[in-house]
Amino acid sequence: MDALERYEPIIDDYDAFLAACERPLPSVVRVNEIKADPERAVAALEAEDVTVTRREWNDTVLEVDTGKPGNTWPYFHGWIHGQEEVSAVPAVALDPSPGDAVWDTCAAPGSKTTQLADRLDDEGLLVANDDNLGRLSALRSNAERLGATCVAVTNEDARRFTTEGFGIEAFDAVLADVPCTCEGTIRKNADALDDVGREASLNIAALQEDILRRAIELTRDGGTVVYSTCTFAPEENEAVVDAVLEDEPVDIVEFDVGLDSSPGLTEWDGETYDESLSVAKRFYPHQNDTGGFFCAKLEVAR
Repeated sequence: MDALERYEPIIDDYDAFLAACERPLPSVVRVNEIKADPERAVAALEAEDVTVTRREWNDTVLEVDTGKPGNTWPYFHGWIHGQEEVSAVPAVALDPSPGDAVWDTCAAPGSKTTQLADRLDDEGLLVANDDNLGRLSALRSNAERLGATCVAVTNEDARRFTTEGFGIEAFDAVLADVPCTCEGTIRKNADALDDVGREASLNIAALQEDILRRAIELTRDGGTVVYSTCTFAPEENEAVVDAVLEDEPVDIVEFDVGLDSSPGLTEWDGETYDESLSVAKRFYPHQNDTGGFFCAKLEVAR
């Protein structure tokens, strides 16, 4: 856990944070309302002797007392999908409306993509892109099992993506859940901290910023972009958003998902960021018994 020591000054109750990072994650699934409502999914799980604990912040998020929810009947038939609880935040923050044109910039293996399809009521256009061809099979498989028919899968570099061929000039909403150093996944990935640190974060930040800028470019006036990572590093979080706030036509806006969080940083390691970044959200493992996450919601204003 030595790699996390640099965050001690910004985390309330650092000891509780470390203790949470050392515990395994609860087993959590998301109900896929394209196929079943939460009550029906809960009943089906309980019929298989799986104990279910509901989450107050989101009735589609369920904790289950099995480490293998994929072996259950509701999973096989696409009623539920395994998804870490805090991973469900970005789609809720983006909050697209049925019929919208939405782009998921880095979509595989598809947990957030299929959640977005669910929130769209499977209506409209959801372009699920990933530049890793090998991961697209999992994305397609998950979309098919969950009945997400509004999904169009593409294999492009998000930095050079275009709307050509989709019959639209711009997207209504974009999720930029970008590649990151993944420090926040330490509770499920024991080696998550092996190659992290300031230099690693600075190296990947340029890619993250380029993807976010392209997301903004392809979003209509008044549209929404959500930027998210599963890392604690300010270099990949607030610093990236701060850079685009300086010269892109966007404003950061408040959102609430009902989970405990800490505000985004406005200064770090001698650097200062736009004061509006305080409305971004940092989710630490000890706050909700989840993984770690960062999320910022942007509104395009051309």
